[in-house]
Amino acid sequence: MIRLNIHEAKTNLSKYLPALEAGETLLLCKRNVPIAEIRPLPKVPQKPRPLGADRDRIVIHDSFFDPLPEEMLRDFGA
Repeated sequence: MIRLNIHEAKTNLSKYLPALEAGETLLLCKRNVPIAEIRPLPKVPQKPRPLGADRDRIVIHDSFFDPLPEEMLRDFGA
């Protein structure tokens, strides 16, 4: 954990970004009294999740594509 007073953080924050990216935590202090932490965010997966991964589990019945009953269309104001 890296301890920084507010002035040092304001002046040189970009200098500490590589340490943050490596997993280090910054402890911000006001007159050497800790007041906040800056922690890195979790790593984002590099590969996007494939679309349609559950395609084999989803069943759409043919009736899904049938026209809606007149009563239901009236309820929707169509």
